[in-house]
Amino acid sequence: MAGDLDEAAAIFTGVRSRLFGIAYRMLGSASEAEDLVQDVWLRWQATDRSVVHNPGAFLATTMTRLAINELQSARVRRETYIGPWLPEPVDTSADPFLGAERGEALELAVLTLMEKLTPHERAAYVLREAFDYPYGQISDILQSTEPAVRQLVSRARKHVAGERKMPVPGAAQRQLLATFLDAARSGDLEALERLFAADVASVSDGNGERQVSRKVVSGAARVAKYVAAFSTWYWEGVDVQWVTMNGQAGVVMRRGDTLLGMATIVASEAGIEQLLWMLNPDKIAAMAGVTK
Repeated sequence: MAGDLDEAAAIFTGVRSRLFGIAYRMLGSASEAEDLVQDVWLRWQATDRSVVHNPGAFLATTMTRLAINELQSARVRRETYIGPWLPEPVDTSADPFLGAERGEALELAVLTLMEKLTPHERAAYVLREAFDYPYGQISDILQSTEPAVRQLVSRARKHVAGERKMPVPGAAQRQLLATFLDAARSGDLEALERLFAADVASVSDGNGERQVSRKVVSGAARVAKYVAAFSTWYWEGVDVQWVTMNGQAGVVMRRGDTLLGMATIVASEAGIEQLLWMLNPDKIAAMAGVTK
């Protein structure tokens, strides 16, 4: 019996990072994804494994179906969230693709766009774009037909591509973020506006934290004034540490031992498209720890 459980654990460990990668892309939450990984492990222990011919496919199917159910209930919970909701950032410095064949569906901008997909569209898109599953296998996982799955993936691709501008390379994104931070500290309105795309949006996720905007601020002039308005008090004594979150450069902001938040940008050739401020301590504590 012990040997059988050891074998089960070895099989599970071999696909664990992929299972987490599926769950995280489905939910946009590392903590919720980790809970699902534990749930799948418990189910795997209780399964009659002698009748499972392809353990990897079985575990991926179990995870995807659980994630679809969890996403539906998570969206109900998010209806009570105070202010904008952003995905929970993850450290990708060690594993840039989080168990996937490709890095798609991992950037914060794409995860945010996927929030508008149906759970089945999101699952089909994640399995196809990030993990390169054949359409036939995705149809088995989703208990659908191959033509229907192709349609799900097509709709999801069109939505993501239609709302996403071509991002700049990683080095340019980091340089823009560094330049933005300098301008934000100084409160230089003109310098800030020059960095922004015309329809730039500043999105702050604080879930009701004090002094955190509960609305998206849009437009280059308005966002520049918004950022400049807190330059006189926010940055005093703030230490900025660089991290790699979701495949892109970001920063952790602290004042002494106090974690203030995390920030990153989404940028295109037109400039900074989005400022993403992650200020909900419950969602950033684990990620912020990677800089220590």
